[in-house]
Amino acid sequence: MARLVRPREGAMIAGVCAGLAQRFGVPTGFVRLLFVLSLILPGTQVIVYIVLWILMPKAERDEWAPARGARR
Repeated sequence: MARLVRPREGAMIAGVCAGLAQRFGVPTGFVRLLFVLSLILPGTQVIVYIVLWILMPKAERDEWAPARGARR
């Protein structure tokens, strides 16, 4: 399984959704859709996203391999 890192390519805002998709082997669009849909519900989704943005290291240049469904 891949490490949990933010990609240098394929990121829309900070790369958190793309990094999670890479780590768990699901399409990036699916993770992004789940995040956007979760914003409808009350909760701390945005705070969790910001915390992951801070805690997830940025991938090294040779470390990033796009997740399935990731745009280039």
